[in-house]
Amino acid sequence: MNSASMFFIDTHTHLDGHEFDDDRDEVISRAKAAGVSKVFIPAVDLPSVDSVLAVCGRYPGYAYPMIGLHPEEVKADWRSVLARMKPRLDEPSSPFIAVGEVGLDYYWSREFEQEQLEAFEEQVRWSVEYRLPLMIHCRKGQNEMVNMLRRYEGELPGGVFHCFTGNEREAAELLRFDNFMLGIGGVLTFKKSRLPETLAAAVPLSRIVLETDSPYMAPVPMRGKRNESAFTLYVLKRLAECYGVSEQEVADTTNDNVRRVFGRL
Repeated sequence: MNSASMFFIDTHTHLDGHEFDDDRDEVISRAKAAGVSKVFIPAVDLPSVDSVLAVCGRYPGYAYPMIGLHPEEVKADWRSVLARMKPRLDEPSSPFIAVGEVGLDYYWSREFEQEQLEAFEEQVRWSVEYRLPLMIHCRKGQNEMVNMLRRYEGELPGGVFHCFTGNEREAAELLRFDNFMLGIGGVLTFKKSRLPETLAAAVPLSRIVLETDSPYMAPVPMRGKRNESAFTLYVLKRLAECYGVSEQEVADTTNDNVRRVFGRL
């Protein structure tokens, strides 16, 4: 699939999900064959911290864990959940490379709007305290998210605005945060997506990282199928078209961007 022997990174895959239970080894093999040199796996709730660690333990030096409470999982008990989660960051040789997947999601409901805000702020403080970048999920809450992050702007170590699909104004607002990247995935390849024009006009390639969000959001020509890390290559190819550069340049630049945020893993 990757004849050029490029190497690149999938910065966001839910490889611990049950969708991969039957063929996880094969998924990893296909990712490696496509050129994926590393995968980053976010936790979304308390049980997933352990499932993420189990997967990363199975593929050492290839799969890297993040820890966080996803906004859609924030409920009335969020304080006790985070109180049980945070000590994992204090364990000797804690393996977590980021605080994520965290953020705000008001797409379906604002039932726990205040709880989401408070849980997000608590985890932003973890990022500052442990000097770990943030992996941020945001749907229908950019104003609230930006206002929150501005309060910590001088202290934030960096991070990724995962699954960016916004317009030029929204991109410019996010790029004001130093050492933050926009995570670009399968939406870039969708026929009706305005993302190619937005990126070319408003986002330097030096501010982009690759991601799949697999098993969700598979890119064209795999749309409708279970997404997997090997499909990162389709996103990379579309980015090369958007910016009028070689696929190798996209791979090299996005790898450099990952190192700027996450360090040398």
